[in-house]
Amino acid sequence: MASDSEEGKERLIEDYRNRLRQLIVVDRVLDHLHIIENDQKDQIRQKARTDGDLAAADHLITAVLKRPHAKGWFQAFVDALIHSDCESAALYIQTDNTIDPAAEADNDYCVKLIEVLSPSLVSMKTEDVSLRCFAEKLITQDDLEKIKTRTANVGNISGARELLRSIVRCRPGWFSPFLEILRVTEHKHLYELTGGSSDDKKTVGKLPSLKDEPMQCEAAAGSGDSPEFMVISTTNECPEEADLYQGVSAESRQLPDSIEPSQSDPVEAAGGPRKDDIVLRDYQLDVARPALVGKNIIICLPTGSGKTRVAVYVTKKHLDQRREEGRSGKVIVLVNKVPLVEQHFSAEFQPFLRNEYKVERVSGDSQLKISFTEIVKDNDVIVCTAQILENYLERANTGEDEGVDLSDLTLIVIDECHHTQKGGVYNHIMMRYLKQKHKNLLLKKEQKKTKPLPQILGLTASPGVGGATKMEKAEDHILRICANLDAYKIMTTDLGQFKREPRKSIKTVEDRKEDPFGDVIKNIMNDIHTHAELNPTSDLGSQTYEQWVVQKERIAATDENRKVRVCAEHLKQYSEGLNLCNTIRMRDALNFLNEYHEEEKKKKKSPDDEQAIIITVTERFLFDLFEGKKEELQRLAEKPEFENDSLSKLRSKILHEFSSREKARGIIFTKTRRSAIALSQWIKENPKFADVGVKAYHVIGAGDQSVVKPMTSAEQRDVLTKFRDGEVNLLIATTVAEEGLDIAACNFVIRYGLVTNEIAMIQARGRGRAEDSSYTLVDVKNSGVTEKECVNEYRITMMNKAIDKIRTLKQEEYDRRILEFQMQAIMEGRIRMKKKQQQQMQTEKGDVKFSCRSCSKHVCTGKDIELIENMHRVNVSSEFRKLFIKRENSTLEERHLDYETNYYIACKDCGQRWGSMMLYRGIDCPCLHVKNFVVTFNGKKKPKCTSWSDLKIKFPAFNYIEHAQLEQSSDEEETD
Repeated sequence: MASDSEEGKERLIEDYRNRLRQLIVVDRVLDHLHIIENDQKDQIRQKARTDGDLAAADHLITAVLKRPHAKGWFQAFVDALIHSDCESAALYIQTDNTIDPAAEADNDYCVKLIEVLSPSLVSMKTEDVSLRCFAEKLITQDDLEKIKTRTANVGNISGARELLRSIVRCRPGWFSPFLEILRVTEHKHLYELTGGSSDDKKTVGKLPSLKDEPMQCEAAAGSGDSPEFMVISTTNECPEEADLYQGVSAESRQLPDSIEPSQSDPVEAAGGPRKDDIVLRDYQLDVARPALVGKNIIICLPTGSGKTRVAVYVTKKHLDQRREEGRSGKVIVLVNKVPLVEQHFSAEFQPFLRNEYKVERVSGDSQLKISFTEIVKDNDVIVCTAQILENYLERANTGEDEGVDLSDLTLIVIDECHHTQKGGVYNHIMMRYLKQKHKNLLLKKEQKKTKPLPQILGLTASPGVGGATKMEKAEDHILRICANLDAYKIMTTDLGQFKREPRKSIKTVEDRKEDPFGDVIKNIMNDIHTHAELNPTSDLGSQTYEQWVVQKERIAATDENRKVRVCAEHLKQYSEGLNLCNTIRMRDALNFLNEYHEEEKKKKKSPDDEQAIIITVTERFLFDLFEGKKEELQRLAEKPEFENDSLSKLRSKILHEFSSREKARGIIFTKTRRSAIALSQWIKENPKFADVGVKAYHVIGAGDQSVVKPMTSAEQRDVLTKFRDGEVNLLIATTVAEEGLDIAACNFVIRYGLVTNEIAMIQARGRGRAEDSSYTLVDVKNSGVTEKECVNEYRITMMNKAIDKIRTLKQEEYDRRILEFQMQAIMEGRIRMKKKQQQQMQTEKGDVKFSCRSCSKHVCTGKDIELIENMHRVNVSSEFRKLFIKRENSTLEERHLDYETNYYIACKDCGQRWGSMMLYRGIDCPCLHVKNFVVTFNGKKKPKCTSWSDLKIKFPAFNYIEHAQLEQSSDEEETD
């Protein structure tokens, strides 16, 4: 019989059993626990392997408590916990328990926060964070080895999960050091997400309490040894058939009815053709049915199967029904790319709806001079980019002006809705929707007036699997998208006779037997390594090497090591040259390197010759190194026997398609803008292509880049029109043409050294819409596209199975899981918002300083910077104007309503580009690009600051009147 003292110790262990299960590391404790027989230890270890640490720890505790006890059993257990680095577990059962209840509560909160944010935290750089955690004694050597092994064998995410499991077992007080580690390892988004302030100080305030929120959080016990997610539940249940418009009269709507036909259609005015009633195929009508009775749904159909036509049909029925009921209808069609605005307006919504409803389109390229709010009021259907709607929703929210409210709308159609995920503009819009929906539930319980919300219709060809490797995770990914869109169901169906599946083939390439051109570039790179005393650890030209070079350049700029910084910049260009050499012609790679060096030399020439820009010894070495090898590179570039095999395979495929088809029309997808332009030029210069009727042109993105001049939206439309009309029959495109664009029916698609994810693969393959179409993948050295394509095929199969499984769920189970994801998204959003508000309160613009990235010269402070149109950071001070020179920029030609930019500004001493020169309403405004500077914030340099969003500082608005008066005074003085 056990003594009273021993019974007290048993009760103590039992009381804290749940705590101990969470904190014990079974293998380590067993190594130091000698009161259990070896056979029983083996059984517990087997339990850990099969059922996880939680179950095994429970088994271990039971074994310790089993009578009769060996002499000194309790102290032996405590000692085993301490010696196995499970000190936090030992603290609970020691007689002098020193754990403060408040600290324990805070620790529990931190553990729950890590659980709920784990989907984001697993994207960390596991190796860097784990090494820091070990140095700070947050994890043990054993933990570190286990994390390293799991990372190496399974992957970074699995290693990160192991790290999080180890971290939460620490004694209270671990959270602040862990947060600081996220900051110093350049995990800015994770640092802020988990409670860090943006002022880079080592201060972590008390985390926001969730007690006052209407939702309640509770950690759900997961399977295995790790609580990898958190289920967030609420006592407010959503009615299955909630009518968001019930009881809302037409007079209560903020926007008027609009029943007159559109007067703005030039085709109709000119007596052009009119569309008949919309006729859907059976499978289209099948997927549309829930939407026709007001349900929120996602329509998931392959590219080219008529999803947009279904959306037009649903829009018309929605407006018709509301008109019959005497209520106004207002439909917004959201797209994620500017070219899609005109496409959806001209090809679908305007032709079918213009006879009965007013339809308009708005995008960043729109020439309409009236407010978006007025456009919404005056039209029944508005096709626009999602960012425009988000901007005006925010205006209404902040009270800046009238703006637009979700309650103004009755139906939102979201094209390519798989983008409704964290960080995306679609998600920002839908988070507003979800918050109001759940607020409505509370209002309804309190018998208060609710706010009407629009019906949601999502369109996608592929929701993807979000990088999942297991079916369960794929289901979660798709359900999360459904939750974000508040979808009653995800609708898909068999297309039957209308299904088109292109013939697929993969062209593998042979490595060059000889690559003298690439060898010369590598020799140049090795000479630079020697000069800068750099020792790369990966193959030259590989992605790992490029990441290493970028890191070296960033560190050198921060450390004011100009020699290493400029060498790293040149190495990055040579690495790109090697990649181009494997993708396109050697001469194209040489042209790229030559253009880069010419541009660098041009930077060193003062435009007025009053002050020569200093060329350093290292810069002279780099220029001479390229000049010394250029003639040899030119000679080798003209030898066709050394060209890459990828081009040969591509040439054969193109010639085959155009020779074997009566009317061939195809698209080649490639990775970069430069390769798209070079491939287009290669085809035009080769007479064999002209002989078989190839008429090629490229189409690239409209976003501004300093190296390759972008295409404007008008230029994109012009090329696509020529392609549709047959003037061009072969498009060479970047990913801009993969998604959404209604490109004329193609009968072959080639992906040239380009594979991203399963969504892009489905989108690209779907461009081949004609009968007997083909889909070909051409491999490129170091691209790994063949392996990635196989992975994507597997993911597509997994995605389809996951969708089928979700569709078989009982509606009650589906609704429950959707609600969980919605609650989690709302809670995470609130935490992020609170952190953002805290960060904004702690920043002062005067605490930041900017120095030239190249020569480290002090340039200005935050006090000198002003903000134009909430977008452009400018410095118009007279002191700043003395520090730079102005150069013409042939690749930058932007003309907007109030400003234009044709020049860039550069450091007068070293020629480093600083930004662009804007002419804003008659005033020259030097506009700074933060990536060109080293930023010092609160006395500490920020090594990674590539966009202004990385610097959470609010600058004052540009005072136009004040600066215009100063300009006028200056002009008068010069005249006098």
